[in-house]
Amino acid sequence: MLRGRLAPLATPAAIAAAALALCGLVGLAAGHPAWPVATAAFLVGVGLAVARWRRAAWEIPVHVIALALLALTAALAGPAGWWAGLVAAATGAGTVWAALRRHGARLAWTESQREEVATQLDRRISELFSLQELSYVLSESIQIDRIVEQVVRYAARFLQASGALVVLREGEGDVLRVVGAEGSLAALLDQTTELGADALVTHAIERDRIEVAQGVAVPSVELLGGLVVRSAAVAPLRAHGVTMGALAVVDRREGPFTTEDLWLLSTVATQASVVLANGRLFEMVRRSKEEWETAFNALAEGVVVVGPTGAISRANVALARLVEAEGEEALIGCDLGEVLFGDPEPVHEHIASARRGERPAPLLLRIEESRRTLRLTAAPIAEPDAEASVVLLVEDVTEQRAMEAQLIQNEKMAAIGQLVSGVAHELNNPLTSIAGLTELLLERGPMAEAPREHLRVIHDQAERAGRIVRNLLVFARKGAPEKEPVDLNEVVARTSLLFVYELKLRGIELETRTSREPVHVFGDRYELQQVLLNLVTNAAQAVSELPGDRPRAITVETDRQGDQALLTVRDTGSGVPATLVPYLFTPFFTTKGPGHGTGLGLSLSYGIVDAHGGRLSYAQAPGGGAEFTITLPVIEHEAPLEPAAAESAAAAAALEAAPRGRRILVVDDDPAVHRVVSALFTPDGHSVEVMRNGRNALGLLEDAPYDLVVADAAAAAGDELFVTTFLARHPEWRDRLVVATHGRGAGALDPFPGESLHRLAKPFNLRELRGLAAEIFGRLAA
Repeated sequence: MLRGRLAPLATPAAIAAAALALCGLVGLAAGHPAWPVATAAFLVGVGLAVARWRRAAWEIPVHVIALALLALTAALAGPAGWWAGLVAAATGAGTVWAALRRHGARLAWTESQREEVATQLDRRISELFSLQELSYVLSESIQIDRIVEQVVRYAARFLQASGALVVLREGEGDVLRVVGAEGSLAALLDQTTELGADALVTHAIERDRIEVAQGVAVPSVELLGGLVVRSAAVAPLRAHGVTMGALAVVDRREGPFTTEDLWLLSTVATQASVVLANGRLFEMVRRSKEEWETAFNALAEGVVVVGPTGAISRANVALARLVEAEGEEALIGCDLGEVLFGDPEPVHEHIASARRGERPAPLLLRIEESRRTLRLTAAPIAEPDAEASVVLLVEDVTEQRAMEAQLIQNEKMAAIGQLVSGVAHELNNPLTSIAGLTELLLERGPMAEAPREHLRVIHDQAERAGRIVRNLLVFARKGAPEKEPVDLNEVVARTSLLFVYELKLRGIELETRTSREPVHVFGDRYELQQVLLNLVTNAAQAVSELPGDRPRAITVETDRQGDQALLTVRDTGSGVPATLVPYLFTPFFTTKGPGHGTGLGLSLSYGIVDAHGGRLSYAQAPGGGAEFTITLPVIEHEAPLEPAAAESAAAAAALEAAPRGRRILVVDDDPAVHRVVSALFTPDGHSVEVMRNGRNALGLLEDAPYDLVVADAAAAAGDELFVTTFLARHPEWRDRLVVATHGRGAGALDPFPGESLHRLAKPFNLRELRGLAAEIFGRLAA
């Protein structure tokens, strides 16, 4: 420190000042006549030394004052002090010249320092303005592409670099993608690389610090993806504690990167990081919003948000479509209850329950105008609060409710089918007795005409009851359709038996006009019977609503026109409005009130007719009612003839000609059946034994063979059916077995489908039973 303080004393001016002070001190000590001059010289020397040592800025003023003081002293001292004054003046002039030169050098150094400071200040101001400009540019957009484009452009310009780029991580993985490139690095745009690659960019990201490589004459710095540059500076882009990528500049034109350059690069990277992070967050929010709105409007169910006042604050497209509004915006501010049902009270109570934090059961309400049923489910968006908004799911459950009703109806029909099966079994046995015994009585000797007529009526009514039971079994049967030649006249006759009584009770007249010739089509008689039943049921409901003064009539006709068969159902009702005709065969469409139809009858009928290669059409009847016509392709088919009286007599003759004394076993739990079979075969000399239990019947068969076994299909023998056990034990007697089933064809209650067996439907037709017996006895005799 002392050495530094003494350094200013080594200058020529300081030495001259010291010499003056020394001369003045010697002159004073010797008592020289010019002692005043010596004293002044001493003071001047000391002053100059102090000025130089303590304050350089005082040096020239002190020199001027010292020279003036020496000149005054020399003039006052007279001739004796002139020589001393001349010496002092010469010395002072020299020091003044040296001080002036030193002052000029100091002024030049100060000017250079000022210019350098001004340059640095201008650069800092320019950088600040550039950063401010970049901030404005980045604030104009939050799109990632726009942000990185501006960042690389300004970074290259700020740092006088030949190129700049921005790389970002893709998602949460280790893949880096160049999203922005400028200048010499523009070719790298959209290129990708792995984060662990040996490159300056990946090092900066992994180490989370600025990486610099500069000052090489030959490019040898690997920047990214095999690209080599002479120098580069890379700053990581980090925001919210996450490093998302890096900003790199390469090959500065004005030389190596300085500390100020790195500071500027860090500042740009920091600012870009914040903006990119915000842009990413905004993009996530925007994409999430778009996805939410897309899902919100893509829902088939209506979704609505109801505010504290009960008004709609948000609704989706499905709700607007449901209430037939022009758009979801048209629903904003409307009352939900008013919009849906015209009555806000039920909906308000449902919403209030949700606001209280309860879990109200879904609310089911019906829109009378459109005949649709809606289900509302409400839940509060936030914590339960009397002022909280509530979100409601509005579902159109019309079809669902109709399907549920149809399923219930199907279950009922299945139960009815099971009931019909049991009832048919119980009815067929007494009907067998009635029909069989009356037929036997009619075949016996002569009797009065009145009793014979009564027996004929009893027999005909028993046969009619048997046909009704068989039709019920057919209608309730399950299984795949079995197509065969079908006479539409027979379909009409069989179906009419099912509803003619009900129509009479309702005061409806049924008229059937069948073709004189058979009208054969290829199809399933039971499905066609179902279609006819549906059409007649609809017609009956239509005419039932007519006032009492109008005729209530239904007409069913069959006809043949060329190669087409026609089945027409016509009523005298009000018909179908022209606006509703296009929707007649649409599933779940119905004009009936709640509880009076599901809207499936016509659509199912249309499908059945279409599956038969035909067409079901509607037209207005001449009298103003409805007319449905089934059109099907005609087939040429000769129906098998019913057994004639001659054939019946031939069968009886064959039975009488057969050897007498045949053994017949009847396995049935109904004594009336035993009586009929015994009455049929005993007069011809045959032995008829009856057994109500299948197990006991098997025991009888083990003791001695029987020539004919007539067994009920439902007769049991322990855990299995009698017929099954009989065929297993005595397969050689298969041709001797006659199985009594309940019903005919595919609708019969036959537990042995596909078995080649003799079958006879209950109630028995004695001609058929006689014919089977004659055939079996004839084979035994041969």
